[in-house]
Amino acid sequence: MKTRITELFGIKYPIQCGGMLWIATPELAAAISNTGAMGNLTSGNYNSGDELRTAIDRTNALTSNPFIVNITTMPSIRLSVELLREFFEICCEKKVTAIEIAGAPVDTFLGEDLIPKAKQAGVKVLHKVGAVKHAVHAQKVGYDAVTIAGFEEGGFPHKDNVSTLVLVPRVVESVDIPVLAAGGMADGKSLAAALSLGADGIMMATRFLATKESGVHENIFQTLLDKKENDTSLNLQSLLGDFGLQVRALRNDIIRRVEEIEKQGGALEELFPLISGQRAKKVWQEGNVEEAMLTIGQSVGRIDDIPSVSTLVPRIIEEAKASLVSSLDQLS
Repeated sequence: MKTRITELFGIKYPIQCGGMLWIATPELAAAISNTGAMGNLTSGNYNSGDELRTAIDRTNALTSNPFIVNITTMPSIRLSVELLREFFEICCEKKVTAIEIAGAPVDTFLGEDLIPKAKQAGVKVLHKVGAVKHAVHAQKVGYDAVTIAGFEEGGFPHKDNVSTLVLVPRVVESVDIPVLAAGGMADGKSLAAALSLGADGIMMATRFLATKESGVHENIFQTLLDKKENDTSLNLQSLLGDFGLQVRALRNDIIRRVEEIEKQGGALEELFPLISGQRAKKVWQEGNVEEAMLTIGQSVGRIDDIPSVSTLVPRIIEEAKASLVSSLDQLS
């Protein structure tokens, strides 16, 4: 299955894993890349440049195939701008296949010199965006590709609340660089739909969370099987609205507390302890799904098993091909 994305990254299948804090480790990244898709190593898992170097080396030891490194460019208590710049420069030093920027544009948030540095190192740079204007900016400043994410996505969708179905063709018609579709992507039908809309592939996160190699507690797997597309909600507009963002997460006890604090106009200091990444890290490991903000997308409603990555990716490709053929047959 050749597209502009497979050619850009040198991968077999046009499927990329999205960044997932604490989940997208060398083990999961390598497992995905070994199938021919694009694994993701999330830099936010690490507290120093040396830790990220070690993780990149570990991933390279587990796979000889391309993988992407996620850098989330948003204000963070734990990860300073200086450290995020260091992460970017380490990716260039290590000559990883690609860097995924999620959040503010790298040129405005980390520095205009970084995209030229990546090009000099032969490292591709992709920007995950939630609006057409941000995709246009990405092309203008030299990104190699964009991911356009509809508000169905888990994590930090754009506050415009536009769906993937609308955003993908809008972006494809507005830029000349390769485009990945994200938000609601979970299976071969999703991939077929994205390709039909003009995208060059898909990015998935929640679906890769629901695989054996993600390493989360069994309770998390059962929750992913039990929950449906209406079991997530959008929150934190008061905290992230100035950045054009919000959070989609599983609706649980913590999110209900967040909703109440926001409704009452509570201070940000009340929210931070509830939504901290460290809290989520503990839940992924221990399984109490009510105790942290778990950024899961509406695609959870499309999940009905917990396969290995080596089973999931080929199944998606075969289902996509069958869906495309079936659609053509219906038109003939």
